[in-house]
Amino acid sequence: QVQLVESGGGLVQAGGSLRLSCAASGNMLGISALGWYRQAPGKQRELVAAITGGSSTTYADSWKDRSHISRDNAKNTVYLQLNSLKPEDTAVYYCAALGRHMEDFRSWGQGTQVTVSS
Repeated sequence: QVQLVESGGGLVQAGGSLRLSCAASGNMLGISALGWYRQAPGKQRELVAAITGGSSTTYADSWKDRSHISRDNAKNTVYLQLNSLKPEDTAVYYCAALGRHMEDFRSWGQGTQVTVSS
């Protein structure tokens, strides 16, 4: 079982930036990637970005120009830099451990709230 702990959320003004962290621990066997997802009130959870152990990245189209995902394998930590934030980016951001493919969710973190004020 993989445990994921997110941090770095908070309140930011529109146009600002935040850096989220996800620390992974436990048995990482079979985990091919770590991803960031977000869920706004009344909406489905959606992908922001994901990164494999070899640092290959995937971004949602709406985030390609405004975010950067990276990882420190020595620390088993994934980072998500969010830039040019908009009020509609307000959501709970979750870290997920992925198995064989992008829909193979093995574990979720508890989430971190990001609130963007106008």
